[in-house]
Amino acid sequence: MTVSKKRNVGRPPKFQTKEEIQEKIDTYFQECEGEPFLDENGNPMCSTKCGLIYKKPPKPPTVTGLALALGFASRQSLMEYQGKKEFADTIIRAKSRIEAYAEGRLFDRDGVNGAKFSLINNFHGWGEKPEPEQDNGRNMVALAEILMRPGKNRNIHDFEGNDDT
Repeated sequence: MTVSKKRNVGRPPKFQTKEEIQEKIDTYFQECEGEPFLDENGNPMCSTKCGLIYKKPPKPPTVTGLALALGFASRQSLMEYQGKKEFADTIIRAKSRIEAYAEGRLFDRDGVNGAKFSLINNFHGWGEKPEPEQDNGRNMVALAEILMRPGKNRNIHDFEGNDDT
């Protein structure tokens, strides 16, 4: 009787430990902060008009940006990796930082539309409430008008759902 060894099938995991992925996540968020020019004393340089002067300007953290920084091909790949129990909390915490950033931009006139789009499309619980169907209200009014017309055939089957009847 021959004993066969178990062979691993598929691609090896990108990360072996949650500490390894956390290190890359921290690097991503640090890069998002940008890199200011420093004076001879090591203090960030400022201008009176614009505030801090940057060598590398800050950029908003995004789910796709995080996915790419971690070496994934897409945000969907990151979502799938989040399904691995040992990495779920780490990835959820990183996504929560992105969500908090976007939520903060809701109070910023210049960033509100992008923040709203990101929150609705990337995070649960941020979808807009469905609009009541407009046609039903209009059609009910039109039907009521047909039924109240004197001298006309008021058969409900004559109603076609438009205002022309």
